[in-house]
Amino acid sequence: MKNEKTYELVLTALFTAIIVIMAFTPLGYIPLVVINATIIHIPVILGALFLGPKKGAFLGFVFGFTSLINNTFKAATASAFVFSPVLAANIAGVPGIFKSLYICFVPRILVGVIPYFIYILIRNLLKENKQVWRIVINAALSVIFLFSVRAFVNNMMQDGQNAVAGTIAGTLTGILLFIVLTLTSKKKTSAATALAYAGMTGAFTNTLFVMSGIYILYKDAYAAALGVAGDTVIDVIMGIVSFNGIVEATVAAILIAGVGLALMQVKPVKEFNK
Repeated sequence: MKNEKTYELVLTALFTAIIVIMAFTPLGYIPLVVINATIIHIPVILGALFLGPKKGAFLGFVFGFTSLINNTFKAATASAFVFSPVLAANIAGVPGIFKSLYICFVPRILVGVIPYFIYILIRNLLKENKQVWRIVINAALSVIFLFSVRAFVNNMMQDGQNAVAGTIAGTLTGILLFIVLTLTSKKKTSAATALAYAGMTGAFTNTLFVMSGIYILYKDAYAAALGVAGDTVIDVIMGIVSFNGIVEATVAAILIAGVGLALMQVKPVKEFNK
């Protein structure tokens, strides 16, 4: 027991260091031609899976704290105030402090909690060995990849055929993934599928809670910072969610599945009752 606690303490410190390094260097982003996909949440999700939701929440807090520091002292964008209570105080007064603290910390803390329970849920469903659950879960994962590839291709191409090309590429990718998952529905694949869902959920948790928080708490201020009309903010936010969110979720699914399977050779996913 003592050795396990020591091991988890070391692993927590390692994930914390990785988050800090990613947050303050370009290592936290993967260039994908049209966007830089954020991957700072990857160690948070892995921490949630292999150390449990409590330590995952701590790692999420660290993620949020690095975001606060970056946006306060660098302020690389006009909308940096949504993540910085210091800057927000100058724009929205005292209420802005609490609004920005929510946006900066709550979504990131949830990134360290929700993926763990999604992994447990998907793994338990797959363990039942019911073919219907495998088909439903594999189909859902394939559809998400379909929309991700479609959004990525559509944003890469500039001509009028981008919608058709994106749809074709996404559909083919989704069908191929579904076939592969269905034909390889073994124990190891079940773990990989559950890890992929945990990765996607973590990325979506960050995107959805951050962007919904911005819309609810900072609609007008965010519109002014972007230089757009207030009633078009929802379009901007939906664009970020539908493109950046899906692409980053797909990247997270791939990385969490790959790295997670490798880590499982050394340490199993944290048991719920421990």
